[in-house]
Amino acid sequence: MSVLNTTAPLTAKRGSATWRLTKAEVKLCVREKTGPLWGVGFPLVLLIILGNVPALGEAVEVGGDLTYFDLYVPVIILFNLAILALTALPTILAGYRENGVLRRMRTTPIGPARVLAAQLVANLAIALVAVTLFLAVARLGFGVRLPENLAGFVVGWLLAAAALLSIGLLITALAPGRGPATAIGTVAFFPMMFFAGLWVPIAQMPPLMQSISHYTPLGAGMQAFQEAAFEGHFPSAQPLLTLAGYAVICSVIAVRWFRWE
Repeated sequence: MSVLNTTAPLTAKRGSATWRLTKAEVKLCVREKTGPLWGVGFPLVLLIILGNVPALGEAVEVGGDLTYFDLYVPVIILFNLAILALTALPTILAGYRENGVLRRMRTTPIGPARVLAAQLVANLAIALVAVTLFLAVARLGFGVRLPENLAGFVVGWLLAAAALLSIGLLITALAPGRGPATAIGTVAFFPMMFFAGLWVPIAQMPPLMQSISHYTPLGAGMQAFQEAAFEGHFPSAQPLLTLAGYAVICSVIAVRWFRWE
């Protein structure tokens, strides 16, 4: 009984500390403006610009109601996740390491898992606001239909967010400082966006490139989005398992190799 009485308050204190840390990270992410500006503002402006390009309003197939702009909405959503995960997240945590914030945290019982989880939740909150805003603007401003299978789209988005943010945490854990973290994130960003279909739609890629795309984080995310949004069925197992695999493996490595200084 005495062990239970001792453990319960300790667990409650740790939970309270984690919650306070998470709230602080959300406020800092907003104050830093990297996430809101580049993760939400820039993709939103890009979405509005693309929505006003006449050529993108044309139907993909003759007589069909699916336009090229419809295909770009999921790409913009993935673009948002990629910027947050590969640019904003590593920059903030690597900055903490350079400024000695993480070294001071090391003397507390917080631990690397809670530090990384707080950043994960903070950026996930920004991404949630962003995807809601993008879908609302696309629907109300340009008449884009909402995903036909909303539940499947939500599951695909959650797994894509978990996979991308876990990769960002891995970059943060391994990079020694803000500069290397930014460089690694930037180098990873462009090929990932290519395989998501930002420049060339996945369906127009050569067969080998399509196969590679399906096993990249953004390519798998795009496949899950398209199946739920345009084909109207729950995403197939392959993209979901691919995203889940990236999320689990990268998170485990990030926690294992996390460096305080």
